[in-house]
Amino acid sequence: MRLKFKAMAIATVTFGLASVLANAAEKKQPATPAVLFDDFSYADASALSTNGWIIRDKVGYPGVEGAKWGAESLAFLDDPEKKNNRLIRMMARTDGTAGGTRQAQICHARKYLEGTYAARVRFTDEPVSGPDGDAIVQTFYTISPLRHAFDPDYSELDWEYLPNGGWGEARGRMYATSWQTVQIEPWSAHRAHHEDFRSFNGWHTLVIQVSDGRIRYYMDGKPFVVHDKRVYPVVPMSVNFNLWFVNQGTLPNNSTPREYHQDVDWVFHAKDKVLSPKQVDAAVRKLRTSGAKHVDTVPAAEPPLPSNCDF
Repeated sequence: MRLKFKAMAIATVTFGLASVLANAAEKKQPATPAVLFDDFSYADASALSTNGWIIRDKVGYPGVEGAKWGAESLAFLDDPEKKNNRLIRMMARTDGTAGGTRQAQICHARKYLEGTYAARVRFTDEPVSGPDGDAIVQTFYTISPLRHAFDPDYSELDWEYLPNGGWGEARGRMYATSWQTVQIEPWSAHRAHHEDFRSFNGWHTLVIQVSDGRIRYYMDGKPFVVHDKRVYPVVPMSVNFNLWFVNQGTLPNNSTPREYHQDVDWVFHAKDKVLSPKQVDAAVRKLRTSGAKHVDTVPAAEPPLPSNCDF
């Protein structure tokens, strides 16, 4: 009975979304929406994993070499600013050593390509404890595995916030980057990106539209940048968030522990549908009003693809 009730609830929610998604379509025909929505209203990390999320625990790129990853880097809490709302908190800590560094990452299934991606994220400019100044990277992104250097089937779309600078630039900024391919060592990248050099401390709604050979990024309802077909994704990607330190970007000769936070309220994807930021907001409101906490009607890739969480 529980499974039957859950199926009916999902059907009700997706039917309600049909009108929102249909209005976004060029042809005035009924739409069968395929969506991912997660409100991150979980009690703990084990509950997160039941809905298709992978919590990274593998050591490796990116970030500080030898840094730890795992469920200890996640917390689930009531929203201090909004009643009856919960958040997922990503936490990164360091004392300047690999052994004393912990980073955070979660990944969803690798089955997303064209359509609209969105998330509400709280970026932060300072650590919650300890000295400030580490090159910390706060993200919402999609990615496919890099099988080898300059893999032609590599795809990645990034929102990345570096409040303390990094990668050879001391100023803090927001990056929006679309990747064609890359070689990690020695570093060589083929990509398009846009940087905005100012503070983004606080809550922001991030939207990426992927359709018709164009990638359109929006921040809080306003256009941020458009990238062309040269960097258009070509293979299914996973949906991810991570919080990590630039390798060799932690404060030199400072062993005082410090901790940084990034909070996520919700994530949303509409498969093969272009939704404006206002339409995304309407879809999320409809889901929340219905009481939905998690909906995933996006079909798995055919054939199914492995969903790693180690890059």
